[in-house]
Amino acid sequence: MQQLRAVSQTVVQLSGVSRQYRLGKTLIPALRGVTIDFQRGEFTAIAGPSGSGKTTLLNIIGCIDKPDSGRIAVDGTDVTEQPLHRLAGLRNRHFGFVFQTFNLIPVLTAYENVELPLLLGGTARALRRERVEAILERVGLASHRRHRPNELSGGQRQRVAIARALVTSPLAVLADEPTANLDSRTAAEIIALMGVLNETEGVTFVFSTHDPRIISKARRVVSIADGSVQEEAVRRLMASGE
Repeated sequence: MQQLRAVSQTVVQLSGVSRQYRLGKTLIPALRGVTIDFQRGEFTAIAGPSGSGKTTLLNIIGCIDKPDSGRIAVDGTDVTEQPLHRLAGLRNRHFGFVFQTFNLIPVLTAYENVELPLLLGGTARALRRERVEAILERVGLASHRRHRPNELSGGQRQRVAIARALVTSPLAVLADEPTANLDSRTAAEIIALMGVLNETEGVTFVFSTHDPRIISKARRVVSIADGSVQEEAVRRLMASGE
């Protein structure tokens, strides 16, 4: 009888992770011995000032960057020794990314931008169409699917980016300052959308942010300064609904 692999509830686990960068002749430590894990269904903010290491931490979680020392496991599999070019497929399967600058391809429509990860992953055409249309509907952009980025507002562009991040049904969506280039009202709408996706569909979100609006909505806040996790606060809803 074939044995099925148990589904890990741990999306990513970091153990003693350090990362430093060279600036001229000086080595700048970005992360210092970080040990932390992230579970399915989290709505977590990695919070800290500029230069604290939060974006480096997010990049290592998403296998965009690699640690100089320490271990990293994704969905229960140690990927520490894998070179970055061999992690491209893993990134495409397991993570969706949302960036503050949207990172949409200007010559592609909203539909085509969302479809791109499925094309890269070799998904069949009929299934691509089904998934793209469903997720564009979910983020409220079905009527804008033929628009190019320069025909969309900032909030609509970020909705396209969220749809693109979700279309592969990833383990987690990693968002780096997703509200930084949005006005207050639009930012509130985007935060609310991601909150609904987390609560109703169990989408895992991990944010790198210093936006107090995201931090106030997060159920878990990881504070980082000078490359070290300083404290971790977990907000749990009270039985009373408070």
